[in-house]
Amino acid sequence: MKTSEETEHLRQYWRRNLRILAVLLGIWLLVSCFLSIFFVKELNAYRLGGFKLGFWFAQQGSIYIFLALIVIYVRQMNKLDKEFDVDEK
Repeated sequence: MKTSEETEHLRQYWRRNLRILAVLLGIWLLVSCFLSIFFVKELNAYRLGGFKLGFWFAQQGSIYIFLALIVIYVRQMNKLDKEFDVDEK
């Protein structure tokens, strides 16, 4: 049976995990919906690698950013696991 201190420790861990998820999903929503759909006309005024920026976000940029978010999540969770001493040793 867990003590109340252990339970509070795990709650803090879970809250921090949810905060990381919320930030990363917010970035994903911003990039995948707002940048590639809603602001495509404004972004198409700029070019990246020869392609219009709105097109780039819609076709490739969202995928690259999503992969980067996965890497960031893994690193943040490994750091959080060590901080709360729940990492795999």
